[in-house]
Amino acid sequence: MTVALSKLNFRDIGGIRAVNGAIVRTGLVYRSEGPASFVGEHHAELGALGFRAVCDLRSEVERVEAPNGWCGPGCRLLNLDMNTDLRAQGGDIWDSLRREPTAHNARRVMMENYRMMPAALLAHIKLITGALIERETPILIHCTAGKDRTGVAIALLLCLLGVGHDDILADYQKSDVFGDNMRITGSIESGFTKAFGFVPSEAVVATLVGAHGDFLLAALDVVARDWGSIDLYFDAGGVSGVERTRLRSVLLSLRTEHQLGETAL
Repeated sequence: MTVALSKLNFRDIGGIRAVNGAIVRTGLVYRSEGPASFVGEHHAELGALGFRAVCDLRSEVERVEAPNGWCGPGCRLLNLDMNTDLRAQGGDIWDSLRREPTAHNARRVMMENYRMMPAALLAHIKLITGALIERETPILIHCTAGKDRTGVAIALLLCLLGVGHDDILADYQKSDVFGDNMRITGSIESGFTKAFGFVPSEAVVATLVGAHGDFLLAALDVVARDWGSIDLYFDAGGVSGVERTRLRSVLLSLRTEHQLGETAL
């Protein structure tokens, strides 16, 4: 059903195992790049999946340029401006990269960017978890690339579900497909020319478009440093202990499908 979508940075996070052996349920939470990448065949597949909610983490400027026009009347659209991405910030960030287009500076900018993301997401975390608790699923969480803002949002959700950092990083690093596709289509040149006025070196491009685990870990480290734990982070976002328990019960299965099949036999 999702042959075309599978070629994008689009996937179901179901099947990931928590440290207590529970499994994230399939068919409930999907992560993706944004609608600028969707064409007709993607629209058909998205419609067939029956999304009931979409969490759009992009800025207003990004939404105007590429709206979620594929959503039907039965799909609630949550516009959750998480303006911490380079595409959303512009200004000084881009100027810094223009002045010093080195891999070192690109890495500094991206680390700084990721460290800001947990605080930026906090204002929206109750809306996202509320939609999940009320079973507005399947739900799609996306930004533009599906890598940075979406990567942090999904990582924090998986942390709350008890998934270990190694498995969170393994899922995050699958988002390298976005940069791979940019290279295949040649859109790196046009995209960076539009933003910078020139194409940076391959080292800079690789830093900006790649899914680098240390960037994501920097965001998770900020949560531990500034809030103390993932539960306290969600608590600060207005998600109570009762709600966190309900969320885990919605998204986690305590037995694998194989075990369920054995029980049925």
